[in-house]
Amino acid sequence: MSLKPDHWIRRMALEEGMIEPFVDGQRREGVISYGLSSYGYDMRVADEYKVFTNVRSAIVDPKDFSDASFVDHQGDICVIPPNSFVLARSMEYFRIPRQVLTLCVGKSTYARCGLIVNVTPLEPEWEGYVTLEISNTTPLPARVYSNEGIAQVIFLESDEACETSYADKRGKYQRQDRLTLPKL
Repeated sequence: MSLKPDHWIRRMALEEGMIEPFVDGQRREGVISYGLSSYGYDMRVADEYKVFTNVRSAIVDPKDFSDASFVDHQGDICVIPPNSFVLARSMEYFRIPRQVLTLCVGKSTYARCGLIVNVTPLEPEWEGYVTLEISNTTPLPARVYSNEGIAQVIFLESDEACETSYADKRGKYQRQDRLTLPKL
């Protein structure tokens, strides 16, 4: 596996549609940075959120998940309650090549405020908008800014293609076209 540099990411985004929309270079003037970086791509968070709530006293069950545990929110800012989380989605649509796996880590600006971004690896031949889990680990409400950077995607390429890709196994989160809740 090798870490892929900016020129490889740029080529794959522009010629193969790996990231749409693609921002060539870092944008940071007055915003949390996003766009192409040295060895990755800083994706943005869209303006639609599902804010976790315990108002209905539902049980969180990954095998039988109820959307009654969330309140929908759309806007330029999302406030995450203390010790809670939101689900959101990336602004960018990703198409991961067969010989590539990505890892995703939250941006340091949010991490330094106690906000943790969790994204599972984007597997070979997965495509869609990325569903993001953003946790507020603090005892205070915390803001997330829509249309700004939220996490960095790091691209790792193998010297050979995998035997079975996410598309081959017909993964349940393939071609997500919106923020997607857990499925069994």
